[in-house]
Formats: sequence, structure tokens, C-alpha cells
Amino acid sequence: MRSRGWAGSTPASDEEAIARILDAVDAVVTERGSAIRLADVARRLGVTRQTVYRYFPNADALLIASAMRAVDGFIDQVVEHVKDVHDPVTAVVECVSYAVQTLSGDPQLEGLLQGPHGGEPITSLTSDTAKTFCLSFFPRLNVDWTLHGFDALRLEELAEMTLRTVQSLLTDPGQPARDHASLRRFVARWLGPAILYPRLAALSTDL
Repeated sequence: MRSRGWAGSTPASDEEAIARILDAVDAVVTERGSAIRLADVARRLGVTRQTVYRYFPNADALLIASAMRAVDGFIDQVVEHVKDVHDPVTAVVECVSYAVQTLSGDPQLEGLLQGPHGGEPITSLTSDTAKTFCLSFFPRLNVDWTLHGFDALRLEELAEMTLRTVQSLLTDPGQPARDHASLRRFVARWLGPAILYPRLAALSTDL
């Protein structure tokens, strides 16, 4: 990353850059509302629009990442919720279920995920930015991902599948609506085997 801009202090990592961009988004939204432009955020950070484009493709992506981070300290709450869980299936199922329950009904997030009259999603939770956001969260869980067969590529795929599941359940929760217990059973039944697959595949190769 170039040293120009960033108030004279270049971020040490992509994660830090994203955090500082989202801090700027929060400040701009507080001042002007949600009708923001990438140029507004870039100006506040003292960087070019191209720098912001490197991490976020459009203003909607900025808003959705800000909303996910902001909802009741969402990420920290999820980490606390599963802090004693070491099994990857249980951890991911709890994260997905908790995310759906916590983010459901948030007007900013719903407005970004659904087009006019409940049409096609405006912004995808499976963008590269969203996956980077999710991948930065996985190491905070008390799961030995390597032990369970997850290398970098498989973790990236798991991040995408996790986000796809959350987006699907937020935009179309199904009828009738599932209560907390039935939602967890549903996610565990269909996502759980996919999470187990890398380790099972590695064990079969060793036979």
C-alpha cells in the first residue's frame, strides 16, 4: 500500500485498511445519511477513490459491511457466543443461526440486500470484500481449522458458503418462519456435512 494519504499513517494490513474505511463510512453516514459516495469516504481518508475501490466495489458494499459491523457489535457478540466451541460444525452452525437472528429485521441491511418490492438483491454478501471480512473472523473462533482439514482455499470456500447461507436465510427465511431451535437443526442438517467433508476426505486418502 502506498504511504500517500491515510492521514500520513499507512495501514499495516488489508484488515486494518478495511476497518479504517468502515470507520470513515460510519462518520459520513452520521453526517449525511446513507446516500454516500465512494468519493466522500475517500476524501475523509485522504486517499483516492481507486484506493477505496480496491476493497469495496461500490457504495452499497460499503454500507452493507458497515451495517454488519455495527449491528449491536455483531462480530464481537458472535465470537463471545461460541467462545467455548471447538467443533467446526457447531461453531459455524451457531454463527450462521446467530447472524440470521441478529441481523434479521435491521432496516439498513434489508434495504441493501433486497431490491425494490423484494426483488433481486442489490448487494451480495459473497463479494470479495465480504469474504475477506468473514475470513478475518474465522481465526477468532476456538477451532483448529488445520486439524479439521481446512487449508486456505477450503477456508475461503467455507467463508463463501457461510455468507451465501446467511444471505439466503435473510432474504427468504421460508414459510413458516423457523424458531431458533428449528433454524439450527436446518442449518446443521444441510451445512454440517459440507463442513465435515475436508477431514473425512483427508482420512479416506490416508487409508
